[in-house]
Amino acid sequence: MKRARVIPELIDPPRRKRMLSDEERALWEAVAKQTKPLRKKRRVAKAAQEAETPAVAKAAHAEPAPSTKMIRVTKPAAPPPPAPPPLAPIGRRERSQLSRGRKEIDARLDLHGMTQTRAHRALGDFLHRAHSDGLSFVLVITGKGKTTAAESERGVLRRAVPQWLALPEFRTMVVGFEEAHIGHGGEGALYVRIRRARF
Repeated sequence: MKRARVIPELIDPPRRKRMLSDEERALWEAVAKQTKPLRKKRRVAKAAQEAETPAVAKAAHAEPAPSTKMIRVTKPAAPPPPAPPPLAPIGRRERSQLSRGRKEIDARLDLHGMTQTRAHRALGDFLHRAHSDGLSFVLVITGKGKTTAAESERGVLRRAVPQWLALPEFRTMVVGFEEAHIGHGGEGALYVRIRRARF
């Protein structure tokens, strides 16, 4: 079999790379800015485009969509709530007047036989009422409780009530407290001075 002879004149000479003119470069940049990358599900996008009317499609392509950047707005931190006023002991003179009956005890609360939850709620309600009524001194009776080894669980309220009175929730209503005179219950009761309500 004979080979076909290649004639050198019929082979196309290699092309030289042509540079773009300024107009062509500007046109290319304008077209490149309007293009979007292809998506994986091209057919679904194509079907959605065909469903649009030509006028809507032209309007959508003419104006670029406004950018929806998330702007995080940081709110200034709220100032911390003011610290409740500190507790102050009842003065010797006032304690003496209370124990001798020269100064009246405005109200009494007896917590005998209550559970801690019920006693805490009762104490809170009692102090709120005393504070709003403008009372000065109240007596809170906790009971002495037993201190024997067999009944070490008794006297829970006697230990808990002073701790509760020192809590911030009660310090806004209580100026101070001290163990009552023996005539008012001694170790099993507390004189509580109520803070004046501000109007």
